[in-house]
Parts: sequence; structure tokens; C-alpha cells
Amino acid sequence: MIKAVRYLAPLLPVVLALLLTSAAQAKIVERGRFIDVMNDRGGNVIEMTQTRSRLENSGKTVRIRGYCRSACTMLITMRNACLGPGARVGFHAPRIPNTSIIPPYVDQIMGSYYRNGIRDRWFGGWSRSLDMTVISAQEYVRLDPQTRICDSIRPRARR
Repeated sequence: MIKAVRYLAPLLPVVLALLLTSAAQAKIVERGRFIDVMNDRGGNVIEMTQTRSRLENSGKTVRIRGYCRSACTMLITMRNACLGPGARVGFHAPRIPNTSIIPPYVDQIMGSYYRNGIRDRWFGGWSRSLDMTVISAQEYVRLDPQTRICDSIRPRARR
């Protein structure tokens, strides 16, 4: 155990730098009985766990709309969340901002919020890829049938 701590101790500042970097500003809008999370680029994993707790305990339906990537994906499995029918979800390895350094543990934190096929894909490679893997809301639900598409949002008609 002591040997492991000695080995991992130098990595601690790297992990903390990733976790404490300021988050990208998501557009979170309250609309009556709904809270819309719109076009969230992700950001700080620890801040996202706090946002998730606040949203999950809000008593409102949280609709994830537009583009949800990186740390935002941690919100999708909330018991009161749904994906907008036109939502796009993006996964990539957590990394220290403006670098390609993938710190230890952060992928485990993120992965603890995923279920079913999403969790399998995360730990099967998405968590180590610097490239963004983008899937539709429908593909997300296919991989995680516990997730639902928001019935309060009508899909846009195609022209």
C-alpha cells in the first residue's frame, strides 16, 4: 500500500489540476416544471458532480438538449433527467485542459455515473480516446435503455 501511495503521489497535482479547473459555462435555464441544460461542453468533473446533485434534488424534470459532451454526460443518468430528441452526446478521455494528458482516476469518477452499454463503451475505450465520439439521443437510449427521451419536447419537423 505504501509503495502504491509513493508511486501515485506525484500524479496527485495533475489530477487536482484537472478536477479544479473552472468548468465551461453551460446554459441552464429554469422553465416552470423543467430545467433545461442546453449545449453543455462539459468542464470540471467535481463541479459537475455538484451540479448533478443540485439538479437531481430540484424536484423538476431536467431536459438535456442540444449538445452534451464530456462532463455533461454525467447528468444523463439522473433519475429526473431525459434527453431531448435532437440531443447529441459526446464522449472523450478526461484530460488536463489544453493538453493531451489523461490523468488517473477521473475516468473512474465519470464512469461511475454511466450504465449499461454506455458504461461498457466508456471503459472499453471511450475513456482513453482523445477523439470525441458523438452519438444521437436515440443511440444513447439504445445503449442505455433506462434513459428516456423527453416527451415534453417535440422533434423539429424536417424540411
